[in-house]
Amino acid sequence: MAAEPVTTPAPAARIARSRERAPSGGWRTIAAKELSDHLQSVRFIVLLIVIAIAAIVPMYFVSTAITANAPELAGQPALFLVLFIGASQQAGGIPAVEFAALFIPLVGIAFGFDAINSERSQGTLSRLLAQPIHRDDVVNGKFAAGIAVIAMMMTALVILITALGIVRLGIIPSVEELARVIVWLLTTILYAGLWLAFALLLSVAIRGAASAALVGFGTWLGLTLFGTFLLPLAANALFPASTTGTGDQYFAATTAQQLFLRISPPQLYQDVVTAVLNPSARGMLGPANLGQYVSGQQQIPSLLTLDQSILLVWPQLVALVALTVVTFALAYVLFLRQEVRA
Repeated sequence: MAAEPVTTPAPAARIARSRERAPSGGWRTIAAKELSDHLQSVRFIVLLIVIAIAAIVPMYFVSTAITANAPELAGQPALFLVLFIGASQQAGGIPAVEFAALFIPLVGIAFGFDAINSERSQGTLSRLLAQPIHRDDVVNGKFAAGIAVIAMMMTALVILITALGIVRLGIIPSVEELARVIVWLLTTILYAGLWLAFALLLSVAIRGAASAALVGFGTWLGLTLFGTFLLPLAANALFPASTTGTGDQYFAATTAQQLFLRISPPQLYQDVVTAVLNPSARGMLGPANLGQYVSGQQQIPSLLTLDQSILLVWPQLVALVALTVVTFALAYVLFLRQEVRA
């Protein structure tokens, strides 16, 4: 009599198949390893020093100017925010938020331009993918590690600036002012995440790390420095605002120019910073809308609440989130479609 075949119960079979699958938390392992490497790298220390100097030096001179003009500034509302948006001639007339807008893209690119291509050039990418992890865990883990180290860096610097400002000025910020600083911090991390996603896309698309870094830093310089001069010229050429036409035509042309300038991520970030950290900002925002607080000659007319300031630049925030998601999605899909050879 032939023996009957032994069948595995359905629950046991499902458990066996689930054990053969790659763990769903593989991206956490990669993120933890990448985060440890970032924190121990020389680039992290150098970037932290550069960003700290760029943030603390303007704050020191602005706080000195506020202390020297204390009688004139007595009772000035939102005075604590002047540490972030105030400018001093001794620091080149550039506020701390302007320095942040200039160097934050550098941080995002520095932590992402060699995320994938360095693994490929060293021959470790195929061995990494041979581990029991999903392929997309590599991209997710490296992006999460980059965002985590940027968030840690920026949070530490904001806490340092706030503490030094409280010690030097003797002013305790209100809940509204602290909330505005936190919103600015989250926006800055989001802005850095956009450049990190762009650097990750370059790392996937370009085989050489040096070439990816060159393209990334070139794009940063083009949008941050040259875009400041070229985009207004292009806006004036595409949408000329003639004073000889009607008022409606002039308003339409001016509005079109302002909207055209918003194709630049630095301008989107600048708009959000102006609205969040300057409670008196209204209308079409730009760098020229910041008030001159330190002199004490211009008082804030009427302050907007935090929710009103956020609603004022809600389209800019949505645009920054959309650009970050689209850029990361391109890097994600491109990496999944690439062939990895041993």
